[in-house]
Amino acid sequence: MIHMTETLAVHTVEGFLTLDETSQVIKGLDEYIAATGWVPARPEEGLRAPDDVQEILNAAVERALPSIRRVFPSVDGRPTPWDYHDFGPGGGIEPHLHGVDDPGARRQRVARVAFHLQEAARGGEFFVDTSASEALWTDRVAGADSGFVPGTRFTREISHDASAEALAELRAIPRTRWTSTPPAGTAIVYGAQLVHGVQPVVEGRLRKLITNLLAGPAR
Repeated sequence: MIHMTETLAVHTVEGFLTLDETSQVIKGLDEYIAATGWVPARPEEGLRAPDDVQEILNAAVERALPSIRRVFPSVDGRPTPWDYHDFGPGGGIEPHLHGVDDPGARRQRVARVAFHLQEAARGGEFFVDTSASEALWTDRVAGADSGFVPGTRFTREISHDASAEALAELRAIPRTRWTSTPPAGTAIVYGAQLVHGVQPVVEGRLRKLITNLLAGPAR
């Protein structure tokens, strides 16, 4: 069963991709972007990575599972498809919170993985926000028929598409920001019930890939 602490944990996997694998991913993405002409309509919009890139990244997840499961023991080795994000100066992602949509669903998002292909020269840091505020939480509690340990509590969902009022309320909640500057080739794994985002890029270009780690039986 999924324990609440998994959805609030943070972990890193150094050497998630080798230098050769990173080069292959960059090449595959660059060719795909050139062929499709993709340009993000808004900073948080992602591009579904092509199949050859998905294969490299999924193999890396499988290789890293022993480490990942020390912190997120319920996850399996079948991540959701990876999305690519590309940020130039001024680009970033406001703090937001995905939460758990349906605690009774067969498969549950336990955590997310963010891998930075290229760090910005200044800015663009990934962050999570922690807070003791009750304002982040709902009254929902996991029951015996849930994939979560009975009694698990669930946060609100305040995603990219939330109302302006909800996003403003989130920004007003007292919280502590933890900003990361991981070594090259490192993946950050963070729980699904953590507030997170990306600091605005000041100079250069930030390129990153994101997936979800799930738990529960496959359909």
